[in-house]
Amino acid sequence: MTDDSLPIRAGVPEDFDPVFELLLAAFHQNPDPDFLVLERDVFEPARSLLATDGDRIVGHAGAYTRELTVPGTVLPAAHVTMVAVAPTHRRRGLLTRLMRRQLREVRDAGAEPVAVLWASEAGIYPRFGYGMAAQRLELDIDRRQARLAEPDRRDPVALRAGDPDQVRPELAKVYEQVRQGRPGWSGRDDRWWRYLLADTPARQSGQTALRAVLHDGPGGPDGYALWRSASDWDARGPKARVQVIELVAASVPAYTALWRFLTGIDLTRSVVARYAAPDEPLIHLVDDVRQLGAVLADGLWVRLIDVAAALSARRYAAPVDVVIDVTDPLLPENTGSWRLTGDRERARCVPSTDPADLACDVRDLAAAYLGGPSLRVLADAGRVRELRHGAVVEASTAFGWDRAPAGIEVF
Repeated sequence: MTDDSLPIRAGVPEDFDPVFELLLAAFHQNPDPDFLVLERDVFEPARSLLATDGDRIVGHAGAYTRELTVPGTVLPAAHVTMVAVAPTHRRRGLLTRLMRRQLREVRDAGAEPVAVLWASEAGIYPRFGYGMAAQRLELDIDRRQARLAEPDRRDPVALRAGDPDQVRPELAKVYEQVRQGRPGWSGRDDRWWRYLLADTPARQSGQTALRAVLHDGPGGPDGYALWRSASDWDARGPKARVQVIELVAASVPAYTALWRFLTGIDLTRSVVARYAAPDEPLIHLVDDVRQLGAVLADGLWVRLIDVAAALSARRYAAPVDVVIDVTDPLLPENTGSWRLTGDRERARCVPSTDPADLACDVRDLAAAYLGGPSLRVLADAGRVRELRHGAVVEASTAFGWDRAPAGIEVF
């Protein structure tokens, strides 16, 4: 059943409190004043869409204005977030109306060729054209059994601890250096660094305060880790748990030294990292990969808002010249045949009247956009149709990238 009678309007700053009252109820959370201060700092009311029933907000969809790294470049992307419908107003078409209007507004604004989100429920967003573009590894490492290779004694260990807020400029410098080449990572301005490093009691959740450790290379800091720990004991002794918030490294010595540090902290038994990349080098550094306790999960979901602009913006691992027939029921401007030509230096995507080489829905093109799921795999799943023999192999090779896409933070 759909209900088109409830109005949808743009947000204003005064909507923050009722919007978060809706979100906290939808996500089964209690209000936390410190956390709400952080959220208010990054809230963009002009990018909020609100469904109202009288004076009550009963549906919401928002977005943040941030950059996203894609293969070969960085581009503006709508970071969709805070999507919820009140329990009393489910099954009335509100979510569909909100998401469709958001897509239309982003498309009409013309500034962001793609949108990206984290899905609370993976079954929701494919029907709005989102494809699962990046996966993640959840690691639960038994540090007593997973041993890293012995360090190269020629590489001096240059680790130092620091207060996260005080070393923020160094963290930001390292992050910016690394994120330029990591598809799926988002840009961070000062507001986002304040948001990410703020150490509220709710974020600690019984663990220690947020801690930082940096690795200094020949030219200065070239890696860091943000982490917490939680004390625990049993009859066998200490079994504290380390939680890795993020680990960013621009060099091999930094990467190995930081993981060796995190897996070697005294009185701990396990190290947990929820947002490791699918191609994490750690997999090849330990002597027993099973002790990483790795579980593959979905990460970032991508939506192509403007197919031509999105495909023209990214770069390609191998030369490509292919005509793709795209279907997009929600943004009909994307429907049609598009000729994509490109390589690692440049790309161009324009309408074409030539026979199509491949055919797919926009969500499947979005899934392959960051270089994650290959077009070959999507074709084997029946999601991409090959209309010219050999086109899947050519396009799949071109859409790949040397690094797997990964999402390092939930927004």
